Amino acid sequence: MQRGGSSSLKLLLAAGIVIFSLVKYFSSSEVNEVTGEKQYISLTKDQEIALGLNSAPQMAQEFGGLSQNAQAQQLVKQVGEKIVKSSDAGKTQYPFQFYVLADQRTVNAFALPGGPIFITEALLGRLKSEDQLAGVLGHEVGHVIARHSAEQMSKQQLTQGIAGAAGVAAGDMNSAYYAQVVANMVNMKYGREDELESDDLGVRFMLQAGYDPTALIGVMDILEEASGGSNVPEFQSTHPSPANRRAKIQAAIEKYTKL
Repeated sequence: MQRGGSSSLKLLLAAGIVIFSLVKYFSSSEVNEVTGEKQYISLTKDQEIALGLNSAPQMAQEFGGLSQNAQAQQLVKQVGEKIVKSSDAGKTQYPFQFYVLADQRTVNAFALPGGPIFITEALLGRLKSEDQLAGVLGHEVGHVIARHSAEQMSKQQLTQGIAGAAGVAAGDMNSAYYAQVVANMVNMKYGREDELESDDLGVRFMLQAGYDPTALIGVMDILEEASGGSNVPEFQSTHPSPANRRAKIQAAIEKYTKL
């Protein structure tokens, strides 16, 4: 009887954890002012901005600090600000900041919550035109506008709660571990969708700012070349395959040029 009572208590506790996690997640919904998408986000915009500003110095140091190339810094700042001021991105009042990182080996660009956006010298040096730079920065602006970082944080809180409940119900850590692996695979899919949405928004912002959106397809070629043609299956990657992204970018160009 004691064993059965213990099992019932574990299941009851696990159910409570799941219910709490679900209620917390679904009670924090709002509609994105630019994308029109209903999102589940627990952070306020002010919290996003504070998080990004506080994280920026540490993230910059991980890539060798800020570049000392004043001309490159000015170019990236100029193109980034043009994209924001000339597009729907400017409606959000995020304090966007654009920086070049000194890293000459890592081909990368990324955005932090609330507005800080970075591109490495390694990627900047591979770009062939200002339009391609606008494509990279427009994509990263898209991540901020769509609040992908805050959205992912909320999803991770939910999946961690469910994974913890699985461990409580089974009474062992292995169950919690495997449940978390599955949860991570689910969030990985969301990550790929975020990349495609940012490509779509990048095209939209490029057109509004007067840049040639087909240049973003050329950026895909550069990224594919830099990756060495890695053939990791798309379902195991947080980024969609370059071929998939090219097709989606072309579809976005056709969609927005008809508006």
